Amino acid sequence: MEQISKILDKASNFFAHRKGLLPLIGILLVLINFIIQFFVPGWIAESNLFLHIGVIISIIGMMLAWAL
Repeated sequence: MEQISKILDKASNFFAHRKGLLPLIGILLVLINFIIQFFVPGWIAESNLFLHIGVIISIIGMMLAWAL
């Protein structure tokens, strides 16, 4: 439990100075998903995997930026 606390503390300090990093990564994942739909056939394009991951990361990033 102490190890998890240390990891969360380090992550909090890291993202406190880089508040827009997670939303930016999320936007990049959404753009990657858009490009993949046209050029890469398969289950990744059909499932919109990067779209869903990007939206989740963006929401988490905005919530962290607001809290920090």
